[in-house]
Amino acid sequence: MEEQELKQQICQICHNMWQLGWVAANDGNVTAKLEDGNFLATPTGISKSFITPEKLLKINSRGEVLEGLPGYRPSSELKMHLRCYAEREDIGAVVHAHPPTATGFAVAHLAMDRYTMIESVLTLGSVPVTPYGTPSTYEVPEAIAPYLQDHDALLLENHGALTIGADVLTAYYRMETLELWAKIELNAHLLGGEKEISRENIDRLCSMRAGYGITGRHPGFKRYRDDV
Repeated sequence: MEEQELKQQICQICHNMWQLGWVAANDGNVTAKLEDGNFLATPTGISKSFITPEKLLKINSRGEVLEGLPGYRPSSELKMHLRCYAEREDIGAVVHAHPPTATGFAVAHLAMDRYTMIESVLTLGSVPVTPYGTPSTYEVPEAIAPYLQDHDALLLENHGALTIGADVLTAYYRMETLELWAKIELNAHLLGGEKEISRENIDRLCSMRAGYGITGRHPGFKRYRDDV
């Protein structure tokens, strides 16, 4: 994809997240990896509703700004993004947001680890809650690192959600799936409780990922629960 087209795509995703109510004020951030090994990143201090291509920054793997408007700098959460890329070569984009229902699970310290919905079983598997980390510090990258080898979506304790993908659209779609699944889980709980898909059918769904061309990692039936 041409760099300008990728910039437009990032901006559209930022606007979508704002319109969906996943970010408020200056919340959230998006990065995408370029072919030369550098990255595009949303700047700090700007609402995602106001992001335009020329406001995006180009940074290197050390977080240094290579290109950008005067006075613009990357989010302090960039450390978290760069850790994702360092841990896995297949990652092409990272999306961080505060979708209300999924973030509710993160605030309640509840992993989304029940295999209840076909689409989420196929695309995400279980979504763990990573340990608390103070924003802008290296605590957050250290907290998420152990989970990145098995998961493409994470709940950040008392913070929000993080999704990764081979490209920026895939990372964004995973955030969409995560938030919809969280809403459905909450509704099912209010209606008397979630009912999980059978282990046999979970295994069948997981085996179908390759046929659907689904990229990334998947924990399979691994759910980080004491009863499994």
